[in-house]
Amino acid sequence: MKIVYSDDQRLHALRYEMSGGEPTPCFEKPSRADMVLEQVIKRNLGEVLEPKEYSIEHVTKVHDSGYIAFLENCWPAWEAEFGAANDATPEAFPMHDFRHKVPAHIKGQLGYYSFDLAVGLSAGSWQAIKSSANVALSGADIIASGERTAFSLCRPPGHHASAEQMGGYCYVNNVAVAAQHLRDKGYKKVAILDVDYHHGNGTQSIFYNRDDVFVASIHGDPDYEYPYFSGYGDETGEGAGLGCNLNIPLTLHTTDWVVYKEALQRCIAAIKEFDCDVLLISLGLDTFENDPISSFKLKSENFTEMGKLIESMQLSTLFVFEGGYAVEDLGVNTANVLLGFQESMA
Repeated sequence: MKIVYSDDQRLHALRYEMSGGEPTPCFEKPSRADMVLEQVIKRNLGEVLEPKEYSIEHVTKVHDSGYIAFLENCWPAWEAEFGAANDATPEAFPMHDFRHKVPAHIKGQLGYYSFDLAVGLSAGSWQAIKSSANVALSGADIIASGERTAFSLCRPPGHHASAEQMGGYCYVNNVAVAAQHLRDKGYKKVAILDVDYHHGNGTQSIFYNRDDVFVASIHGDPDYEYPYFSGYGDETGEGAGLGCNLNIPLTLHTTDWVVYKEALQRCIAAIKEFDCDVLLISLGLDTFENDPISSFKLKSENFTEMGKLIESMQLSTLFVFEGGYAVEDLGVNTANVLLGFQESMA
């Protein structure tokens, strides 16, 4: 298995986030990728490669070009007005029936292009965001070259980012960028399976009206868990995309591997019925029992079986790293999924 990773992704390092009304050290931090990289090397998963450089047009195929220009130019505008002492963070948000007009001031733009307080930008953020997208695109090209599987170790993550909004630690939707790239490479039907604890609301919104990309997600019940406003079971797609979106929300605190496995098997059956050419996994590991911001009860050994079940679809498969926070077992759990998949291929 080829692994794609860029050290540039370490350049995104915010000072704090708001959690429970308090400024808190960020859960999404550079050491997350370090933990994963250490384990994939230690366990000889495969060659670690630098990503290729891609034009931004690959990103704007799924994201609004004005939003991407904002991400690129936000920090210089913020620094010019407020200095470099604090991260650029949103503080005012539009109402539900807001005018669709982008404000001229950087504070207004931060609110317009955000949907929560779990995002900010600092001096190195844009380079890290762009590198993360390049990591996903490079993984997609490895698959397109004929490899059966690859792992894009992306940071910051992406599955909460919509076409024109950042949120949930996510800025560019890496898995959506990779899926579109594979479509452009000639794959007729693409499936995305999101196993992160939190619903991939951005991925759903990008593909909700399309019938060429099937999106399945297993996650915590949004009545009680972030992102709250999407991920319900009755969201099945619209227009041409009707029937191409599957959400399986699960009960918090009591979901163990027995419950999760049944949901995973439902997703696998739906993906097989969709009859796709290639599979992308939004690989979030925050379903782990000791994850600091989640409440499922999966154990480290369960992730090995997860990898084996994913491989049972016998599809060319790109894994794209999403959530899972900086606890000691994050790297182990990630490697377990990948090894479970890889060993089942033998």
